[in-house]
Amino acid sequence: MYIRTISRKNKNGSVTRYVQLAHNVRNPVTGTPQAKVLYHFGRADELDMEGLKRLAASIHRFVGEPQAPSPSPSTSVTLLSSRSLGGVWLLDQLWKKLGIGEAITRRLADREYRMPVERAIFAMVANRALAPSSKLAMEDWVDREVAIPDLPAFDVQHGYRAMDFL
Repeated sequence: MYIRTISRKNKNGSVTRYVQLAHNVRNPVTGTPQAKVLYHFGRADELDMEGLKRLAASIHRFVGEPQAPSPSPSTSVTLLSSRSLGGVWLLDQLWKKLGIGEAITRRLADREYRMPVERAIFAMVANRALAPSSKLAMEDWVDREVAIPDLPAFDVQHGYRAMDFL
């Protein structure tokens, strides 16, 4: 079940919205889903919103789930920071699927690096693909703009050591 709104255009050109409680049923002849209206709440501009809130609270009590607290004007959320993950995640999945990280890790097995060389190489590749910049600027890019899995920070010296390995 879901609440939906439908719009009707009046003769004078104005649009009136109506609110309905509906659910989908499959048409036995065509096999396509069709909305079946269970309850018509009426016009959206004349709707009793407080009544709907009481109904929602009653449903929450009946189902036994705790009701989500309603946001109050005194409650504020402060965004501290955010970093992009989408492009990096896609490249990381390709990196793993192609076996690049595994191949680099195998080649690093006999060396005793204390830094994540494979992740540093991945960070440089991701930087070239998503936001080409210098290695020095890349340090800031990793620290402030993107979230690279298993690489909380990038030091430019790590990049130089990783390039020496390559």
